[in-house]
Amino acid sequence: MNIPKVDLPRVVVIGGGFAGLNLVKKLRKLPIQLVMVNKHNYHAFQPLLYQISTSGLESDSIAYPLRMFIKKQQNFYFRMADVKEVDTQNKIIKSDIGDLFYDYLIINTGTKTNYFGNKEIKKHAMPMKTIPQALNLRSLILQNFERASVETDEETIKFLLNFVIVGAGPTGVELAGAIAEFKKSVLPLDYPDLDASLMQINILEGAPRVLPPMSENASKKSTQFLEELGVKVHTSTIVTEYDGKLAKTADGKEFPTRTLIWSAGVIANRINGFPEESSEPRSRRYFVNEFNQIKGFKDVFALGDVALMISEDYPRGHPQVAQPAIQQANNLAKNFPKILKGNTQLKPFVYNDKGSMATIGRNKAVVDLKNLKFGGFFAWLIWMFIHLISLVGFKNRIVILLSWVFNYTNYNKGSRLIVRRFSVSKRRVRTNAEL
Repeated sequence: MNIPKVDLPRVVVIGGGFAGLNLVKKLRKLPIQLVMVNKHNYHAFQPLLYQISTSGLESDSIAYPLRMFIKKQQNFYFRMADVKEVDTQNKIIKSDIGDLFYDYLIINTGTKTNYFGNKEIKKHAMPMKTIPQALNLRSLILQNFERASVETDEETIKFLLNFVIVGAGPTGVELAGAIAEFKKSVLPLDYPDLDASLMQINILEGAPRVLPPMSENASKKSTQFLEELGVKVHTSTIVTEYDGKLAKTADGKEFPTRTLIWSAGVIANRINGFPEESSEPRSRRYFVNEFNQIKGFKDVFALGDVALMISEDYPRGHPQVAQPAIQQANNLAKNFPKILKGNTQLKPFVYNDKGSMATIGRNKAVVDLKNLKFGGFFAWLIWMFIHLISLVGFKNRIVILLSWVFNYTNYNKGSRLIVRRFSVSKRRVRTNAEL
């Protein structure tokens, strides 16, 4: 990887998510050689991906170049690479651009979409875990509108304008609300020749209620908000088949749709090379102790979504959201000076649950705090504030704030561009030469 050899311990961080960013900020002043490796050269603020896919924001407003973190920092390197395997015996990571020796390894590779082994659904459904996937979904949504505007058969138009979202967690609920607002504010403006009543948004959840991780109060309010926006909510509904045209459920329901968006679950981005007993088979998360050391290793750590830290308070591990990742990174950073000195008296990780929230559209959100649960306009303002201050980069905060103000005051979304045409049949983006 063309990393110079120096007389310092080499700490390799795989992944540029919330955990990786917070960790390198705090480690870079230590007497170490710090190397960050990531598939992309940017950090993506995943909580706002749904706004990219529904034309609310442009992709560069939620992305931050990872090389910005190495400015004026000695012994700090970034490499854009896909790590395929770790040779734990010889302490070498193997990637598509070469191999690299490490003294300490920290893995925060996050998650990917979990299709629960259903190959047909994986082949035809639309995921939304990355910026390219969000852009693909945006193109498909807009292409559906364009195609529907030239169709004369009502059933075909309904097929094109029926959006089915599988999974009513925060991502699914926020996406359903955004598409419903698109129908209300943008469709009449851009497509006056289309009958908006033919457009449907269905959200399907296998659990008995939406937002299963949140409180009953949040679930009830979210369902109310979704139904007010015209979203049809189907709980206790499990999708078993989807062939690109028709979705079928375990209880016999059928949904003809060109666009099925899959947000029903995630699975850890585990790297090959570790013993089977070091990770949980179902979630693929690495078993870690209270210091985030992977089971069986003292010099390899896992943080965030890919780490499974089982405790009395969290028998299934911590929730796979940003806060545990950030807090674990901060705790490891505090322990690292001791680790370098061989001190085993480390500070164990204790998760501080600051609450959870989800937005369902304009002036509609739900917030769960320890002793307070509420929804509505005030919750929506809190949701916006928390997401703004959590963004990486001052410029991104300003751009998104201005976009939100413009969209709010004009009842409009300004990013309705099909700049990368998505081919449903081939499940890929067409090149400029093909267009």
